[in-house]
Formats: sequence, structure tokens, C-alpha cells
Amino acid sequence: MTETMFCYQCQETSKNTGCIIKGVCGKDSITSNYQDILIYKLKNLSDITKQCKSHKMDVNIPAIGRYIIDNLFSTITNANFDPQDIERRIGVTDKRISAMIKDAKENGIKLTIPTVSEPIKPILSEEYNVMGIGIMSESDEDKRSLKELTTYGLKGLAAYAEHAAHLGYEDEDIYSFVIDTLAVLKSEDRSVEELVSLVLKTGEYGVKTMALLDKAHNETYGSPEATVVNIGVRNNPGILISGHDLKDMETLLEQTKGTGVDVYTHSEMLPANYYPKFKKYDHFVGNYGNSWWKQKVEFETFNGPILFTTNCIVPPTKRATYADKVYTTNATGYPGFKHIPFDEKGEKDFSEIIELAKTCQPPTEIESGTIVGGFAHQQVFALADKIVENMKNGSLRKFVVMGGCDGRFSSRDYYKDFAQGLPQDTVILTAGCAKYRYNKLGLGEINGIPRVLDAGQCNDSYSLAMIALKLKEILGAEDINDLPIVYNIAWYEQKAVIVFLALLSLGVKNIHLGPTLPAFLSPNVAKVIVDNFGVAPIGEVETDLEVLVG
Repeated sequence: MTETMFCYQCQETSKNTGCIIKGVCGKDSITSNYQDILIYKLKNLSDITKQCKSHKMDVNIPAIGRYIIDNLFSTITNANFDPQDIERRIGVTDKRISAMIKDAKENGIKLTIPTVSEPIKPILSEEYNVMGIGIMSESDEDKRSLKELTTYGLKGLAAYAEHAAHLGYEDEDIYSFVIDTLAVLKSEDRSVEELVSLVLKTGEYGVKTMALLDKAHNETYGSPEATVVNIGVRNNPGILISGHDLKDMETLLEQTKGTGVDVYTHSEMLPANYYPKFKKYDHFVGNYGNSWWKQKVEFETFNGPILFTTNCIVPPTKRATYADKVYTTNATGYPGFKHIPFDEKGEKDFSEIIELAKTCQPPTEIESGTIVGGFAHQQVFALADKIVENMKNGSLRKFVVMGGCDGRFSSRDYYKDFAQGLPQDTVILTAGCAKYRYNKLGLGEINGIPRVLDAGQCNDSYSLAMIALKLKEILGAEDINDLPIVYNIAWYEQKAVIVFLALLSLGVKNIHLGPTLPAFLSPNVAKVIVDNFGVAPIGEVETDLEVLVG
């Protein structure tokens, strides 16, 4: 079989080895190969930038860093399916590289020019490997595995850095790390030991980036608070907003004020309901629907337009009636979907979406009632006395971190069954769309403490680390692994990869990871992670319950 592409960056990759004809996500081979080229070009840009820095040239690191993270973000699973947009990004990157080379030459500085600097068109993936562009161009299996693990960690980090940047929060040190690391990944003379260190360093910067985003969210919109979220509908036309970018949420709510159009969150945007600043909008109704992979059905019943602020797009079927009502923004894109860009002032105009919404029927109700969330670190800290009291009297024995991603495959029913099987003296800590497997099961409370404490989305996973560190302080534990906390995490794409690396960098051990271990982990790299951190794949629900909680 001719390999027209190769991609194994997500959990659903074909046969858990790699997609070679078309992505399970729906990405075609042209888009996939363009994304490989873009990553290659970003490594070249980073290499040139690093050389210019070493020669004391005046290099605008924040501007270059901002550009690189946006482009890395565009290659995350389910973010951008538009080959024309990826081609445009490649062209802009080539121009940036050429401009820096020209500037260096004019200043009498000689740079080492990338081997392949001219524009490249999509060809067979196998040919890319010969050119040094494709994933398999690194012949050493273990080095390839470590390089890809780092690359996917950087993609996840980039997503969080971009959200923070949209709110005006940036850290030049984070940008410099991304640039320097991409330049290292381009080189061929790094040892396995150096690449292992780079993986862990990526995790450290993941923590730093998530802390920056947490600060951006809390200082801009207030700290999340325990919130009862409506999951029913009203009788007004509505706009459904998905993704993770809270700046877009704010802009949409501001521009829909007084229009008669309601705003609902979908899937990844659910945590917006928890922020105090958003609660002042009386046309912000609540959350509509469930996890991202159910959108083909739920977008049909919503009736109104949909705005994607980040990844988790599922390609619509040919018979979908909602396809002409979907809009993208930021790093996302899909052929046929209208894209809302920043204007010259760095602002966005959602008026076209609002006017379309006015012509649509109200959402069809698919469920009613409420769910509870908003248990980020500040809210959980406020419950600290109650938590400690229940731990001392034996009512609360153990916390189970079940953060991460949801996905399409039936194997993910494991997480619903695991949650249902947990003893009544355990509490789930979650962040990410994995919660849609169990956040509507009605698992009850422990003396007023909900048994599902939802901190938010995957980008709120920092809260789970903060909660663990706070508990370590309260209980006087010497090691984070001595706490009554166990980890059973689901993953799907690259934002989950950086969360995983962040946990490893904090010294967390004995994580159960599923539904499968990543295909990009070579046997030797997987063994290193297992031996040093006790990471294990999930097994049967009953067995894992016994191992993790007893």
C-alpha cells in the first residue's frame, strides 16, 4: 500500500500505529503533508532565529514566538483541515526566513542556511523522509520517538500560550524555550540522553505555561466558582461557541448584548460558565450538548450558527445541514467554513454570525436540568477545611484524577464504568472533556462535597496540580506521591501530551494512561517512562479499581 501521509500524533491513529492514507480525524493526505512541511519550516525559522541571537542581532523574540505558537497550534489534531491555509502559513514562514537571512547578510553575518529552504509541494510521505522532512526521516527509532514526544508537547504548550497571549499575558522565556527546542529537534547530533532531558524540560515549561494561562484567566475574568450550569434551552435564537479561547467568548457576549440572540457553550467551552465576569450576561444561557465527537448530531439540533475558537472540529457529512453555519477563528480552519480573522486593530467582528443567528430557529432541547462545575484550585482551597474534616472522619478516603480527553471509540466507556465503580468514599478530580463520560451520572456528594470536582477544560489541568500541592502542604507529606491521590487519565491529542509531561516534571508517578499508550512511544522509550515513573496502560475496570483505590 502506497503511503501518501504518515501521522500518529493522536490516540485514535489507525491500528495504533499511524494513519497512512487518510487521518481517522478526517484530515486528508495533502493537509497532513502540508502540516509536516510547516513543522519543518518552523524548525528552520527557529534555527535561523537562534543563530541570529548568537550573533547578537536584534531579534524580536516575542513576535517570532507568537507567530510560531500560532502555527504549531494549527497542526494540532482536529484544529485546521484547510490545506490552502496551511500552504499560506508555509509561504509566510519562508518569507520570514528569507528576510532574516537577508538581514544577517547585510550585517556581514554568515548563517548556516537550511538544507531545504525553497517552497515544497505535497508529495508522497515516503519522499519526505528522504528529504529529511517526514517523521520517519529520523532513522533511529528511539530518537524519533523522543523528538515526536517533544514536538507534540510543544504543540500542546503552544495552545495554552496562545490563549494567554490573546489576553495580553506573555512570557519571553517561554517563547525562547519553544524556539530553542525546535532548533534542537532539527539537529541530528543529539544523544538519547539529551533528548530525554529535553522531554522533561518541555514538561517543566508546560507547567510554566499553564500557570501563565491560569493567571490570565483568573485576573481577567475572576477565579472560577462553584456553579450550577443549565443544560436546557430557551425560546430565543442562539449561537453555539466551542473551543477554549475565553477572549473570543467575551467578545461574542459583548457583541450579542441586546440583539435577542442567546449564547450557549459546547463541549470544551463549558468552563466559561464558571467565571464570575461572564455571569453578568443575561443572554448567556448555559451549555448545550456533550463531548466534541457528538457534534454531528448536536449541531443539527442546535439550529443556529456555531463558532469554533480552537480545535476539536469533526468534518461534517455531505448531508449535514449545519455546515454553512459554522465559523472558525484563530488557528482553526476547514474548507467551506467561514473564517473570522483579527482586524488591523487586533479585534474581531462577529456581526455576520449574529445576523445569521437572528434568522434561525431556537435550539431544539436535547436534555434538561443542570450540572455542577467550577472547582478550580481557588474554589477547592475554599473547601479545604471541609475536605480535611471528611478525610479525618473517614468519609473521604481518596481522590482520583480522571482528567484528559474524550474520544469517539467505544473503548472510552471504560471511564464511565470506572467512575461508576468507584467507592462512595472517593472523589473525582477532573479537567478536560473526558468528564463527559461521567459528569451527568449523578454520582452524589460526600457531606456537601460533590464527588465530581470539575476544574474546567484541559487547559485548567494546572488546577489539579495546585490542588495536589496544596494537599501536600496541608497533610505535611514529604512527597507528592505519598498523597491519597491516584491518576487514571485519558488522552486524545497534543494538549493532553503536555499535561502528561507536566505531571511527570512535577514528579507524579504511577499514572494509568489510556485508552492506549501513544503510538509514537518506541518500546525502549515506553520502558524508560514505565521504569522511571510507573506509568501503566489501563486494563479491566475491576482490576484497575482494585489497583488504584483498593
